[in-house]
Amino acid sequence: MQIFRTKSVEQTLAETEEEGHSLKRNLGWWDLAVMGVAVAVGAGIFSVGAQAAAFHAGPAVIISFIIAGIVCGAAVMCYAEFASVMPVAGSAYTFTYATLGEIFAWIIGWDLILEMLMAGSVISKFWGVYLNDFLRLMGVNFNTNIMIGSFHLDIAPIVIVAFFTTLLVLGTKIGARVDGAMTVLKIAVVLFVVIVGFFYVKASNYTPFIPPAEPSADVANATTVHGTLGQPLFQWLTHMSPTIYGVPGIISGAALVFFAFIGFDVVATASEETRNPKRNVPLGIGVGMSLIIVMYVLVAIVTTGMVSYKQLASVESPSLATAFELVGADWAAKIISFGICLGLATVVMVLLLGLTRVVFAMSRDGLLPRTLSTTGKHGTPARLQIVVGVVVAIIAACFNIDVLSDMVNIGTLSAFTLVALAIPIMRKRRPDLKRSFRMPGNPWVPLLVALANFYLMLNLTVLTWIRFLIWLVVGFIIYFAYGYNHARVGTGELDAEVVKYEKQRQLKAQRAKQSGSVGRGNDAAVTKVEAGKD
Repeated sequence: MQIFRTKSVEQTLAETEEEGHSLKRNLGWWDLAVMGVAVAVGAGIFSVGAQAAAFHAGPAVIISFIIAGIVCGAAVMCYAEFASVMPVAGSAYTFTYATLGEIFAWIIGWDLILEMLMAGSVISKFWGVYLNDFLRLMGVNFNTNIMIGSFHLDIAPIVIVAFFTTLLVLGTKIGARVDGAMTVLKIAVVLFVVIVGFFYVKASNYTPFIPPAEPSADVANATTVHGTLGQPLFQWLTHMSPTIYGVPGIISGAALVFFAFIGFDVVATASEETRNPKRNVPLGIGVGMSLIIVMYVLVAIVTTGMVSYKQLASVESPSLATAFELVGADWAAKIISFGICLGLATVVMVLLLGLTRVVFAMSRDGLLPRTLSTTGKHGTPARLQIVVGVVVAIIAACFNIDVLSDMVNIGTLSAFTLVALAIPIMRKRRPDLKRSFRMPGNPWVPLLVALANFYLMLNLTVLTWIRFLIWLVVGFIIYFAYGYNHARVGTGELDAEVVKYEKQRQLKAQRAKQSGSVGRGNDAAVTKVEAGKD
């Protein structure tokens, strides 16, 4: 069995021109940057920093954010290099298929489906929770939860998923514009809260900046309640006694706040819908990640400066709103609640887009039924988008899915790990490929990035790993029962697509040369033609 067969870069690019299975290129680098900010800046920006300061690092959570930002940024640069070579839908799945082989590509694609399906459902669910909270704060007597006999139904997730599904069916550009407008407003709310918060900052709250380490009671309590399954896998394997604060607290804080950046890889799934992707994808990813790091660090500085980390630790679930309440600025709760509603809404749209594009890419390769990758008159996989929206809405509206939130993290981190490992492999196999962006420090930096992400995976609970392995077993059953036998790489269909693609590319290049664009010694026109911009 040829489970390690790979799909060449030429075959990957040829698929993007297949009639009835291609996406429309209409996004620019700013669209991608906004998309990245939209998915990474949700409710977490108002809570995760406070929790990391209270229970892990104290004021040194600022360093935790910087460490997490560097690790995640390095992983994102690996995505940027691959996207500059293969601007195709599918993100980590597509990159892995061309380097590590089909079986690893299937694992990553299956993981990404789990990550985005669970994330989209969880975020949609929480959007309803925060919407009801905002309405309560504003004095509106309305609740989105209804009872039908003994059956509980939350209509809020259905509304938000239906709204963004409709926009994405009409066109990715339309959805990106609406999402962009909401994201700009969300950023304005964050900056407003941060600026006001600076007026309450006291220098004494930053002392000691790195609190002395002390034993952690939280993990011991969790172990008592949940047994071995509630422990991080690494601690269970090494029998470590965890501590909080000090340098270990900074590292554990970085592991916690790292998850605030998770989801940024979704941006790479839109590569095939980007104009001049070899330039715009790396640029959009880089600008978006920079904005995210700055915003999270600013929020951490304000949160730890307004009140002592010990005060935050005295609250069960501390947040930025907690800091304002402790200094007597209760009015901020309304603004923060509004910002959370905006933040979660934009995350929902990007996750719906990302999930659909991963399934689209796997379907186009034949690993899932090909009918799922059919595109309509708007250049989007409309039927698939609707199916995905319905599934996400049903899960969010009808089921309690809080326990599955860790599955989002392990799916993303596994993807980050394999993409980082794939960079030196692709460099060795195909040094001839033109790369508009190159990950620095190859091969050692990508290998260190892979190890850092795998270490964070080991800090997830034993129960999360068990669920993850069960999901993989289900995936293997589907792969060997259907995907392996229907993969287009094995049937030889892609070879004919490559021949057709090369003829079209040469014809377009000749047309561009006749127009004089290439005659000036500039190959930009050819690049744009290859990207679908005639």
